[in-house]
Amino acid sequence: MTFVGWDSQPLDDWAEVHPPGYMVKLDGRKTHFVKKGQGPPVILIHGFNLDHNTWSENIDVLARYFTVYAVDLWGSGYSTREPLDYGFPLFSEQIRLLMNHLDIGRAHLVGHSMGGGVSIGFGVADRDRVDRIVLVDSVGIPRPTSLRERIFRLPWLPEFLQSLPIDLIRRKNLTDFWIHDPDLLTADVFAKLTGYQKIEGTTRATLSILRRDFFNTLDEDIDRFGSLEIPTMILWGRHDRAVPIEAGWKMHGRIPGARFEVFDRSSHLPNFDEPDRFNDLVVGFLQD
Repeated sequence: MTFVGWDSQPLDDWAEVHPPGYMVKLDGRKTHFVKKGQGPPVILIHGFNLDHNTWSENIDVLARYFTVYAVDLWGSGYSTREPLDYGFPLFSEQIRLLMNHLDIGRAHLVGHSMGGGVSIGFGVADRDRVDRIVLVDSVGIPRPTSLRERIFRLPWLPEFLQSLPIDLIRRKNLTDFWIHDPDLLTADVFAKLTGYQKIEGTTRATLSILRRDFFNTLDEDIDRFGSLEIPTMILWGRHDRAVPIEAGWKMHGRIPGARFEVFDRSSHLPNFDEPDRFNDLVVGFLQD
């Protein structure tokens, strides 16, 4: 099989073949999302360097009880790659525009990592449009920057590494930080989680998000969020190296009434490492 280069395919051509969802324009920018099921709306918001496929082990189960929308944030998945002012305000605006477009008045939000930060920011800005929130290994609590993050914020070197016609770098990132059991990262799973990175402009967008260094900027918003009495459940992988569990405990302590659950066999993606327990907890919490 011929290797398709990273960051090489026009968005429209690649999206026409691969994603299973819908493409809409929000404020003139393409937004891709998957919709499934019937019932109260649940919006799934992926984390950094991922897309809607983050939720591949969860969508079908959640769709038995809810109308599920798994959105690709701008710069990721099959959404636009145009240069943007990436950050929580931009992504919160994207969720707001999507809800307006779909005529969703209120929704549950399930946010992973960077998507958890988006959920917190959205809850603070639009409390009346949120029912319940699930935060999954969420960013927000200030934490030290890892060596790999510092390397990938350097000039030119990350662009070179990301352009190499190999899978090793992306596979190592997934097994080092995201997925606890490396045996789960089959060829099919790898292709699903990284397929969108074939779209031209992905490297620029991904590194722009990383270099803007906004993941640790929610300190005040977390306290505001904690005062809003939004029913919240926090889920965390015990072996998370991207956002260590200590950050989860600190976040739990600053959101009064929040429920906290630890996944003992998970890293940064408990919804993938332990999907059965994750799905049971989320369905039960959102239906409570």
